[in-house]
Amino acid sequence: MNPFKEGTTSHYDFEIMKDLKWHCTKCELRSGQAKTWQIWRQEKGLQLDKDEKDNWFNKIHCENCDQTTVHRKLRSLEINDGTKARSGIPGKLAKKIKEYYGCIDAYSLRKEVPTKLEIDHRKPQVRWDNDEDINDVNMSNGVIEERFMLLTRENNLLKSRKCEKCNQTGERQTGYNIDFFYMGTKVYEEHIGCEGCFWFNPDKWREAINNIVKDYRG
Repeated sequence: MNPFKEGTTSHYDFEIMKDLKWHCTKCELRSGQAKTWQIWRQEKGLQLDKDEKDNWFNKIHCENCDQTTVHRKLRSLEINDGTKARSGIPGKLAKKIKEYYGCIDAYSLRKEVPTKLEIDHRKPQVRWDNDEDINDVNMSNGVIEERFMLLTRENNLLKSRKCEKCNQTGERQTGYNIDFFYMGTKVYEEHIGCEGCFWFNPDKWREAINNIVKDYRG
């Protein structure tokens, strides 16, 4: 059964992809944004297939448009019931979060225009045990810092891939290819969770490294 509302782009694409074959995003499918496919996986519980490089797409030749394009494929029509729901972030709260962080991207430390930044959960959805609580528009700065950070679309997708790989392999992913965790080790442990990983809190991660350097210098 198609999980999307009839008449929507996602409903159309699901109808095309339900044959469980690779389909061209240029001439067959209507969804062109990577964010759409992330929602399919993380919020709708749909199982997308990967290529041999572990990407959620496959760049192959399309016989229809005679070009090498990005293709997408459903691995199964079964929906993952373990997917936990997001509650959404009200516009007023979103504005408050961006102002609190000064519109600084947590990965690059660059100041961006507000429209280029996305509010990302520190703990990835793939690690949630329950549906998300309602996000109060009057949320305190302390709770904001505990739950959220700002990332551009590109960096948010990068974080998503790192967290999904960690969830699949049980091996935490490095930041900037530096094998360091401010709490725990490279092995994901339930009692520690995501704490200590660069992708959970880049600011704490940098602070911990700076403290080590200061101690070393005496």
